[in-house]
Amino acid sequence: MRTIASFIFVLLVLFSTSVLSQNQNICLNSLGFLPQASKKASIIGETKSFVIKQADSQTVVFQGKVSTPVFQKDVNQNVGLADFSSFSKNGKYYLETPEGTKSVVFEISPNVYNQAFYTSMRGFYLWRCGTAVEGNHDGHLFSHLPCHLDDGYEDFQGKPDQRRNGTGGWHDAGDYGKYVVNAGITVGMMFMAWDQFQNNLKKFSLDLPETAPEFPDFLKELKWETDWLLTMQYTDGSGKVSHKLTRKNFEPFCKPEEDKEKRYFTDWSSAAVADFVAMMAQASRYFEPYDKAYSQKCLDAATLSYKFLKENPEDKVFVQGEFQTGGYQTEDKDDRLWAAAEMWETTGNAEYLKDFERRASSENFKIDEDWDWGDVSNLGMFEYALSAKAGKNPEILKIIKKNIIDVANQIAFNASSDVYGRPLSRYYWGCNGTIARQVLNLQVAHKISPKKIYTQTSQDAISHIFGRNYYNRSFVTGLGINPPMNPHDRRSGSDNEIQPWPGYIVGGGHSAKGWKDVQEDYSTNEIAINWQGALVYALAGFVGK
Repeated sequence: MRTIASFIFVLLVLFSTSVLSQNQNICLNSLGFLPQASKKASIIGETKSFVIKQADSQTVVFQGKVSTPVFQKDVNQNVGLADFSSFSKNGKYYLETPEGTKSVVFEISPNVYNQAFYTSMRGFYLWRCGTAVEGNHDGHLFSHLPCHLDDGYEDFQGKPDQRRNGTGGWHDAGDYGKYVVNAGITVGMMFMAWDQFQNNLKKFSLDLPETAPEFPDFLKELKWETDWLLTMQYTDGSGKVSHKLTRKNFEPFCKPEEDKEKRYFTDWSSAAVADFVAMMAQASRYFEPYDKAYSQKCLDAATLSYKFLKENPEDKVFVQGEFQTGGYQTEDKDDRLWAAAEMWETTGNAEYLKDFERRASSENFKIDEDWDWGDVSNLGMFEYALSAKAGKNPEILKIIKKNIIDVANQIAFNASSDVYGRPLSRYYWGCNGTIARQVLNLQVAHKISPKKIYTQTSQDAISHIFGRNYYNRSFVTGLGINPPMNPHDRRSGSDNEIQPWPGYIVGGGHSAKGWKDVQEDYSTNEIAINWQGALVYALAGFVGK
């Protein structure tokens, strides 16, 4: 597979090693910095000072001291800090030490994150299933033909060999399956990005095909997914929602259009039903200004499935059975909590508010510092805390807001205590996505109690993802310094292009030094919509107008 391309890639790596070596001891956000933001670089080893030089003229524009190096056990390094936050002039620069070591060239600009946001958000368009996609990045073409047009069959819903329409949506990760639970956290975060940052996003062009006339591009992409989600609701009027739509086993590395194996609507799970309710309630209110009939369709679907949840209070976890594709098996208490919050926010119905407050109380109003698809209660807690609707219990609101602030403070402390500004203190499958997702905690806290430390730590998280880390590499394909070249992604692994499909954050190592940029290493180098949605949210808050 891609023998010639792999050979050329090896030559490129050998050629670039000498170029990158000059930067290996200076780790910073290779995308650059907003003018008024904090600007930090982690410098490995002993050096006492640094200068910032203009990239073209090599003129010194800033001088500073490097803090005394701190030894951090997990990376086994002594690392000092260069802080040039007070320098804010727009331009392109590099950092240099007295020993002659130079950083990668970086930019200071109000629009420094715009290209990364564009590329990362378009990653969802390039993930589209059931249609042809095409995009250019840095002179490289990425495309596939219409795929999975037979989605899907109802054998596991008692209708052998019968097909109903389940086309559309996004491929989930490095595989081509489609999963409601993982869509939940993804769509939930992205709708929150729209809610909080829409003033900057409304006119942001993503160069998308006209699949939702009159919709802003950001919402246009979300509608592609909600169109598919609506097909996952059973057609019998029960309100049940299939857990996933996949083949029985993971497909081999092939182009999407070459995957011809039969794909099925699976049995329902209560977590999938609850996540569906939450997403449809969000879709109803955010799409309402652009398509009232579609908004009502989403709300009707959400109401039906909420009614089913109420009548069926037991936790029904999905059972894989004959399937060996992604499980996404999870208890439903957090999903039901989130569903109630979104239904209340959309309708104002006191029944939903009562349901949320009861469930939040049973969870002791907990806010998670470290979270992903397996526990989406934060989405419900955040919605409640930020809602402008009347009727909330003042004591419950006070406790939830306090817990949000306390967790944000802990995240900020973690980042300030790490030599690379990493706000997450653990390592595991998909931890890079969690680092991006913690920006949601910080931004919500900032809305409740504005503090500079929350936006600074948010930008530290982004900096870590784009180069201020142990590897001095970007974790996002096609963006930043020395980005991943071999993600676990069937499209990247089956085309004739040397470069991987662009804009995707990879999962990250299970230890401080455990990441491998190896295609087969899915546990550290896969891509996935839940991590991608977190990256999009993190960048959305800092997009320039």
